[in-house]
Amino acid sequence: MRSPEPGRNALLDAGQRLLSTEDLARISVNAIVAEAGMAKGSFYQHWRGRSEYVRTLHARFHDQLVESIEAAIADLPPGRDRLELGMNTYLDGCLAEPATKALLVQSRTEAGLSDLVAARNDSAAALIMPDLLVLGWTPPEPIAALLVAAVAEIALVELDAGHRDDALRNGLLRLATRTPTASMGN
Repeated sequence: MRSPEPGRNALLDAGQRLLSTEDLARISVNAIVAEAGMAKGSFYQHWRGRSEYVRTLHARFHDQLVESIEAAIADLPPGRDRLELGMNTYLDGCLAEPATKALLVQSRTEAGLSDLVAARNDSAAALIMPDLLVLGWTPPEPIAALLVAAVAEIALVELDAGHRDDALRNGLLRLATRTPTASMGN
């Protein structure tokens, strides 16, 4: 029996290619299978419908980013350098993938992605909490949530501009690494 992975990956790759020029909402199953050079039935061997496919496409994109971030920060102790490298790895990864803009924008409007996006944001916040604790933020949860949202906004600004915005990146890092003057109790 053949592995389903090559066909599944070809369809996901086709979706990513289409997203480099199209809005996710406008990409149909027909367009995806045409881009992949596959029969429409192949699509339905892997997903029940377009919504399930979009979730898989979104998850795959973010899984690849998380792998890059975790590899980049693996040898660094929690703190400013680790936080900066993680943020820059995420932002550089977004700039390198033409499908990013469509996936980030669509994640805000696609009802079927809201739980996936919330879980990813929570996971990203958890990843930076040790850095924030070292930097003196207690509790770190509110700042972590704000940083995750701000980094996503920077990604969209950079994608619109087509290049890094070091002023925004450095500004956010300066805000995050300021010594807190008082506890941020509930």
